[in-house]
Amino acid sequence: MKSNKLHFSQALTLQGWQDDVTVDLDSNGSIQKVTANSKAGEHIGGIAVPAMPNAHCHAHQRFMLGLAERAGPGADSFWTWREAMYGFALRLSPEDLEAVAAQLYLEMLKSGFSVVGEFQYLHHQPDGTPYDEPAELSLRCLSAAETTGIAITMLPTLYSFGGFGGQPPVEGQRRFINGADRYLGIYRTLNSACGNHPLRRLGISPHSYRAVTVDLLKTVIGGIDAASPIHIHVAEQTKEVDDCLAWSGKRPVELMLESFDVSKRWCAIHATHMTDVEMARLAKSGAIAGLCPTTEANLGDGIFPADRFLKAGGGIAIGSDSNISVSPAEDLRMLEYSQRLRDRTRNALASGPGQSTGRSLFDAALKGGATAMTQPVGAIAPGYRADIAVLDDGHPSLIGRSGDTLLDTWIFSGGNACVKDMFVGGRQVVKDRRHFAEEKIARDFQSAVKRLAQ
Repeated sequence: MKSNKLHFSQALTLQGWQDDVTVDLDSNGSIQKVTANSKAGEHIGGIAVPAMPNAHCHAHQRFMLGLAERAGPGADSFWTWREAMYGFALRLSPEDLEAVAAQLYLEMLKSGFSVVGEFQYLHHQPDGTPYDEPAELSLRCLSAAETTGIAITMLPTLYSFGGFGGQPPVEGQRRFINGADRYLGIYRTLNSACGNHPLRRLGISPHSYRAVTVDLLKTVIGGIDAASPIHIHVAEQTKEVDDCLAWSGKRPVELMLESFDVSKRWCAIHATHMTDVEMARLAKSGAIAGLCPTTEANLGDGIFPADRFLKAGGGIAIGSDSNISVSPAEDLRMLEYSQRLRDRTRNALASGPGQSTGRSLFDAALKGGATAMTQPVGAIAPGYRADIAVLDDGHPSLIGRSGDTLLDTWIFSGGNACVKDMFVGGRQVVKDRRHFAEEKIARDFQSAVKRLAQ
């Protein structure tokens, strides 16, 4: 049961850091009123901050953790990792995917994420034959989200080709492949499933310009709701840039900007390798750069020019992507550290002299994440959904800290251990670091792992 009033010892609101904050909720879990210096309502305690959106996730890759960290006979790269991932993807049943996704979404909630952008490209049976319900595997992700209580922006992936210019897909991609008609059928099914559900939104995710053509993507965009977000992998790898140039004479971000009316509706996932001109144009377009710093580091992708992109007015979001790490604090930390290592400097992404680096990162990712997810989140304020992460004011890392230093400490030192409670739409889904359905989700996940290990 939801309380209609929640009391926190401290909260980060639009007015800044405030003490003894009562948050009034309506029956839909939206915030009606925020009152400082009030002890009314159910006492939660702790330090309330807006929960973070996770803008980019491939749930099926959660099963791979630790299984791709062994050197091969030659140089390892994203492309060798991709072959290993294909092998795992061919083994998952619908039941396995739902169990793995539920465990993953639980972990997200316990880390401070309240919304997941599920970039879901497993569509068919292991032999490549469509299920009787072509949207089966995406519906399983929606079911996992319902089980855990996380909000979700469902992003079924359009994947039709194996390389630039409409090259045939390879055998390991057979579970991913759809043409426009079947893909739009999946979209319509998911549109009905999302309906008026307060925690669900629907968009599309053309996988990349390797996997779709411009004409195909234009056809699909013409068949979806004009407000649906569009997420696409772009310029993650230098080889991708080189191949795109060889095929079209244009770089991937350049191709996207010149082929489509790119706006805040778009989320360019990674966008790691851009020229200064591409970067300035992407920032000006209003599109969000969906950054996945821990995954990008794990795969050796490269370093996104976050300092210059933010100074150009660009918006960013963060995502856990391959889920090698599930932690908004760690992704924000990795983003900042990548800039420090590249430039041999400190506090690279602070918004100005004397400003908190943690607060600057946190605010930017909240704003961009809410835009990319098309979800009413990102602030503890009237009109926003009550997605609230509660930090433990008794955690050793946070004792004696106040104001923005709380965020600096959480992001650069404390990490997930600092998060004690979680609310999504006003419903408490994590209490004292325990999820309400943790035991059953863990059992189902263990059973799935045992099946997959056979």
